[in-house]
Amino acid sequence: MTAEGFLEGRRLQLARGVLLQCIMGGYPAARFYGSDDGDLALVAEPTQIHRLPWSDDPRALAICDADELTGESSNLSTRGQLKKVIARYAARGLAPVVATELEFFVFAPNTDPIQPFRPPVGLDGRREDGHSAFSISSNNGLRPFFNEVYECMAALGLPRDTFMHEMGVSQFEINLLHGDPLLLADQTFLFKHLLKEVALKHGLSVVCMAKPLAHTPGSSMHIHQSIVEVGSGKNVFSDANGEPTAMFRHFIGGQQAGMADFTALFAPNVNSYQRLCHPYASPNNACWSHDNRAAGLRIPASSPVARRVENRLPGADANPYLAIAASLAAGLHGIEHELEPSEAIQGEFEVPDNLSLPCTLHAALERLKRSQLARELFGQEFIEGYIASKTMELTSFFDEITPWERRVLAAQA
Repeated sequence: MTAEGFLEGRRLQLARGVLLQCIMGGYPAARFYGSDDGDLALVAEPTQIHRLPWSDDPRALAICDADELTGESSNLSTRGQLKKVIARYAARGLAPVVATELEFFVFAPNTDPIQPFRPPVGLDGRREDGHSAFSISSNNGLRPFFNEVYECMAALGLPRDTFMHEMGVSQFEINLLHGDPLLLADQTFLFKHLLKEVALKHGLSVVCMAKPLAHTPGSSMHIHQSIVEVGSGKNVFSDANGEPTAMFRHFIGGQQAGMADFTALFAPNVNSYQRLCHPYASPNNACWSHDNRAAGLRIPASSPVARRVENRLPGADANPYLAIAASLAAGLHGIEHELEPSEAIQGEFEVPDNLSLPCTLHAALERLKRSQLARELFGQEFIEGYIASKTMELTSFFDEITPWERRVLAAQA
């Protein structure tokens, strides 16, 4: 839209079906988004209108809500779903607080998808060989790129906590500062968009796939969650003596009750399960633990005021609005129904059958289809539309034969 049209308040409309467009570009049957495929209104969030600092031409981006023309939020909007979850907390005098940790890879351009990704050539003329995890000098070869990333984050008002090299080859992680869930979802979305745009300027490719390299750790989007009282700001997970509260236990119980049903929301792509089924600190379970990275729900070591629950299931490929909404909705379900969690696990452990999670997209979608809880929390229209779109993507994947199949199976009798 032109700047003039935007400033005049001209309404921008979008076909309803676009919210269910699959990643290959197609759409499920029209019945999933209203057979008329009528319009939605895109309503800009006033606090999320940004001049794009990486663009040579004057250009801005506005994060929008997708609303029905009657004014209410569309059930198909993931941002709208998150706002509804936050409102349910507010009705109880509570406000969730979240922070996201996002991992990503920086690669050289990959013009042939048959070939694996490769790290870029750094300023020293060499490619990283994978020995730079947590090194303070590991990104020197990419310093011009990261310098512009930092500058663009500042220009967009994206505060960052820590930035570091992760375990994978040319893999990095950013921790965004904790705050309002909707704000953090917006910031996570903006940061991923920023990364890809700045990378293109520097002849690089940023990849937020869950598992872009074999035999290498995948990329997560861990979600740290706590709840405070509206007004006082008190963390309701800790009592006056600094001990965990019943609400803390119930929140964990709700997380455990929803994780298997919601796995397809946290791990939305075929590739997501490559990360989960080869777990380098990527647990595919609903166990909980104090500071054990093998558990899907980890309680980080912290002071009572910072007591929180870390959901380690979502990958970097997850929709931040939907992943945060699903995680918080599960926790609130546990509070409302006073669900008790399992016993905490420590050290090495075997996952009980009742706390294991789906390990393929097909299994996750089948679990979501059967989930009454998902329909109660997100509505029939959203869940059925989501499943329809993801089923198209899964079908498209199975329409191709992989190099592994040709290499390994062709010679078999």
